[in-house]
Amino acid sequence: MRTTLSATLLFFAQVVCAQSWDASVMPKPANDKLNSYYSTNQAPLAAQHLVKLPVGAVKPGGWLLKSLELQRDGLTGQLGEISAWLTKKNNAWLNKDGKGDWGWEEMPYWLKGYANIGYVLNDKKMIDEAMVWINGTLSSQRDNGDFGPFVIRKSNGKRDLWAQMLMLFVLQSYHEYSKDPRVITHMTRYFKWQMTIPETDFLTDYWENSRGGDNLYSVYWLYNQTREPWLLDLANKIHRNTANWKLKNWLPNWHNVNIAQCFREPATYYMQSKDPSDLQASYDNQKFIREVFGQVPGGMFGSDENSRKGFVDPRQAVETCGMVEQMASDEIMMRITGDPYWAENAEDVAFNTFPAAFMPDYRALRYLVAPNMVISDSKNHNPGIDNPGPYLMMNPFSSRCCQHNHTSGWVYYAENLWMATPDNGLAAVFYADSEVKATVGDKTEVRITTQTKYPFEEQVNMKVGLAKPATFPLYFRIPAWADKASVKINNQAVSVAPVAGQYVRVAGSWKNGDIISLSFPMKLQARTWEKNKGSVSINYGPLTFSLKIAENYIRYDSKETAQYDSKWQENVDHSKWPSFEILPAGPWNYGLPGDLTNLEKTFTLVKKPWPADNNPFTAASVPFELKTKGKQIPGWTIDQYGLCGELPQSPVETSSALTDITLIPMGAARLRVSAFPIVK
Repeated sequence: MRTTLSATLLFFAQVVCAQSWDASVMPKPANDKLNSYYSTNQAPLAAQHLVKLPVGAVKPGGWLLKSLELQRDGLTGQLGEISAWLTKKNNAWLNKDGKGDWGWEEMPYWLKGYANIGYVLNDKKMIDEAMVWINGTLSSQRDNGDFGPFVIRKSNGKRDLWAQMLMLFVLQSYHEYSKDPRVITHMTRYFKWQMTIPETDFLTDYWENSRGGDNLYSVYWLYNQTREPWLLDLANKIHRNTANWKLKNWLPNWHNVNIAQCFREPATYYMQSKDPSDLQASYDNQKFIREVFGQVPGGMFGSDENSRKGFVDPRQAVETCGMVEQMASDEIMMRITGDPYWAENAEDVAFNTFPAAFMPDYRALRYLVAPNMVISDSKNHNPGIDNPGPYLMMNPFSSRCCQHNHTSGWVYYAENLWMATPDNGLAAVFYADSEVKATVGDKTEVRITTQTKYPFEEQVNMKVGLAKPATFPLYFRIPAWADKASVKINNQAVSVAPVAGQYVRVAGSWKNGDIISLSFPMKLQARTWEKNKGSVSINYGPLTFSLKIAENYIRYDSKETAQYDSKWQENVDHSKWPSFEILPAGPWNYGLPGDLTNLEKTFTLVKKPWPADNNPFTAASVPFELKTKGKQIPGWTIDQYGLCGELPQSPVETSSALTDITLIPMGAARLRVSAFPIVK
C-alpha cells in the first residue's frame, strides 16, 4: 500500500491537475442540514455539527493500531480471566433478578472498551466474549423494564442507576455494529420504567446524581432512532434531577472523574433546550477547572481523587479514569459543537498524559499520573495526594475503577478520527494511520486511506478510493498550533490559505486515486504557566516534552500490592501479572535557562528511527528527542510526602553549572518533569 501511494504522489507531482475545487475556510461545519446516512439529531433537537460514524467504519493503523493490539494482548483482553468482578458465576449482570456476588460499574466499564476493540479489530474471540455479557444483559431485563444489578444504596435505601448508564453505552455501540433490534426494544422498555420512578427517588445517589448526563445522552440516542416524543419528557426529568453543572465559577463536586465526565451535561441538554447558556456552561466548566487547578501541561488538571484548595502544583495528579472520560467528553463536544477546541484538548490528553498511565506492554497501569512525577512507588503519599494507598504504582489492580475503565480510551479515539458532516461529507477530526469507509454525497461509498505517523511527523497523506467519480465535501481540521499548514489535492494547493484552529472544506468531484496532502509544520514553542510559579513547558507541534529521567523498574508480586477493594479470580497465576515500582536512577531537579526567546538555538531536535514495534510511547523508542542544557536546583527535592517537591518560584537562583539534558515526549515518560522552573 505504501509503495502504491508513493508512486501515485510522484505521478501527480509530474502532471497538472485538471480538476477544480471549491475550497473554503470555516470555524466549524454548518449544521443547517441533516446527514442522510448516519444517526444524527432529529427535530426538535438542535442539529449536530458533526456526526459519529458507526463503530468499525474507521480501521486504525500504525501506532494507534498497535496500542489497541497491546490492550487486547494485555490487561484489557485478559481482565475477564483474572478480575473477580468479571466472574460469570452468580454475576448480577447475568441474573434476571439482578442479584449476585458481583455486579456494579466494573463490568460495563470494561466492556464498553473491550467490545469496541473487538469490533474494530474484527477479533472473533473478543466479540464472542462480549456477546456473553451483552446477551446476558438483554436477557436480564425484568417485566417492568428494569435490568442488570439491582443495587439499593445503603445511604438512602433507594435504587442506584449509575451502572446501567454505562451499559447503555455498550448497547449503543453494539447496535451501531450489529443493528440488533433487541437493543431498541430493551432501551425503550427501560426508559419507560424510568418514567415511572418518582422524582424524589430518581438519581438521588452521589454517582448517579453527578453523572445523569450519561443517562441523558442515551435518551437522545434512542430518540434519534425512534422519535418517540415521551423520551424528551424523560430527558427533562433527568436534567431536573441531575447535579447542577451550571454553577458560576463553582462545581457541584470536585471529584476528577465526575468533572471530566459531567462538565458536558449542560451542553448535552442544550440539544433540547437550545438555550445558549446551557452550552456556555460546559465551556465555562472546562475553563474554570483549568484556570484554578489546570495550570499545567498535558490537558488535564490536578485532582488526585478530588481537586483541593491550594493543591495546584503540577505534582498533583489525575486518575486514568479521568483521562478516559475527558477524551470521551471532548469527542462528544466535538459532535455537538464542531468546535476544534475540543479536538485540541483530546489530543493533548491522548498524546501527553494517557500513554504514561500504562506499562509499555499495557499489562499494568497506575491510578494516578501527574505532569511532574519523579517517583512511582507503592507508598502511601496522603495527604500530598488525596488518596491513602499505593496509588502511584504500576499495578494490574491499581483500583476497581481504572482497572476496568481504561479500556475505551484509545478505541473511542480511533472511532472518532473521522466524522460525518451534515452536508453528506466527511471531516478528518484527528489524524492517524487509518482507513475509513463511509457513505457520502449521493449515496456513494468512499474509502479513504490515511498514511501518517502524526503526531510524530508533519505530513499526512490520504488516498481516495471510489468505484466511480462522486461529488461530496471533505473537511480537514487545521491544528491550532499549525500556523503554516498547507492542503494540496493531487499536488496542487487549494485556493484558500488554511487557518490554524479552523477547518478547510474542499468540495468537488472526487475520483478514484485522488491524493490529499496535508502538511502541519511543527515548531518549538514555550508555554509559561504564570499561575504556577512561572514554570515553563516546551512543545513541538501537539507534543509536550518532559525531562528524560533514568527509570529503574522494580518488580513486585501484584497479589501483595493490589488495592484492598480489587479482587482476583480464583486460581489466577499472579506471577504472570507483576506490579512495578518505577524509581529515578538519576537526577531530575533541573530548571531551564531563562532566555527562551530563540528556542531553535536553545534546543536541538534529534530524530531517531521509527520503532520497529510501532510503539513510540516509551522512553527507549521515542522517534525524537530534544537536547538542551539545564541547571540542577539543589533545594528542589522529594518532599515530606515522598512526592516531587512543589515548584520553586521562577526565576530560581542556583550556582549549579549548566549541564547537558535530554527531553522526550511526555507521553513516553513514566517518570517526568514537564513543567520546568526557570533558572538564572
